[in-house]
Amino acid sequence: MNDLLMGLPPGLNPAVTQTKNYFAALENFQRTFAFKQGDTVLLLTDPLLDVRVTDAIMGLAKARGAKVRQLMETTSQITVVPQAAKALVAEADFVVSTWFCSILDPFFIAQRARGQRWVKITYFRDLDLLHTPQARFPAELVGEIIRATAARLPEGKDFTVHFADRRGTDLSIAYTPDMRQALLGSNRWRGKMFADEPGCYVHYLPTHGPNLWDRTAHRNDANAPVTMSGTLYPEWAVGFAKPFAERIGCRFESDTVVEVTGQSSEAEILRDMLVGGRLIELGCGFNPKAPRHTIYPAGSNAPGALHFGIDLAQPSDYILRTMPQWEEPPIHMDLVCLDSTVTVDGVPLIEAGFLSALRDAGVRSAAARYGNPVELLETAI
Repeated sequence: MNDLLMGLPPGLNPAVTQTKNYFAALENFQRTFAFKQGDTVLLLTDPLLDVRVTDAIMGLAKARGAKVRQLMETTSQITVVPQAAKALVAEADFVVSTWFCSILDPFFIAQRARGQRWVKITYFRDLDLLHTPQARFPAELVGEIIRATAARLPEGKDFTVHFADRRGTDLSIAYTPDMRQALLGSNRWRGKMFADEPGCYVHYLPTHGPNLWDRTAHRNDANAPVTMSGTLYPEWAVGFAKPFAERIGCRFESDTVVEVTGQSSEAEILRDMLVGGRLIELGCGFNPKAPRHTIYPAGSNAPGALHFGIDLAQPSDYILRTMPQWEEPPIHMDLVCLDSTVTVDGVPLIEAGFLSALRDAGVRSAAARYGNPVELLETAI
């Protein structure tokens, strides 16, 4: 009898929707890679990237009258731009990159400062991703969600962002008005999702949102003091098959992990890996159709999911053994929290993993231009 029970609608035959969904994804793709006639485009790639991805990008660039070059490194894990690459990079108007060092290398930062446009494709390593809900979710609506989140960070005053969860996390970061201005001044925090303005840096697929904290808040000064303290109890981490059964505590003093507590084998691995490591980014997801429980390669990109990206004091043998072909180097680890409550001077930014901005009137109004706001914003993958 159970075989006859049905309380939910059956899934649609993919043939009914796949073509229209694919063209919706192509709209995001073509608008993100905003090549102009006469552009010199440089692809910084690695051998494990799906060649169909580079073909798609090259095809679009050539169709718009742009000149395309490709420079392939032996791996995406490189942490410093190779000297031999600098001349090619300097000649480019537009750079598409898989390289880990793309965001933080001072040479790359200087190129963007002079107007070079960038797209990072950590989340577009397989062309078949164009067939996913996250690829076709309206990129401009992701931008609206980001702007609504930015508006929750108060202007003109010091404020504190506090992180908590059911495991006992108690972590705080203090912000100044200058930090807020520096952090939110980027195209990403302004909700600009397409690489169509000088100096921009965007991610594609439109999933990996701007960071709640990173070194741009300190104008990329790696030695600037960070007023951060407390203990994070991550739910999970990249490179581990499932969420942690034990409460594993990572205590921060400033941006540095000074202690890892716990008795499990996972705690021992993280203690060996993390102590002495420095937080370089605290990322938040903003795409409602990004899978919440897919944390590889760099943390979930579902709204309100957090990843704490830590650069390690030395390479990790565990990472080398477990993820020898990871897109990130063995001196980096992403700790993941899917259920955090984050407040700004006591006002909710995220509530038990739900990004508060999803229910802002402006976000709901923007979503209504694309379809049913509840389905678009709150039907998770």
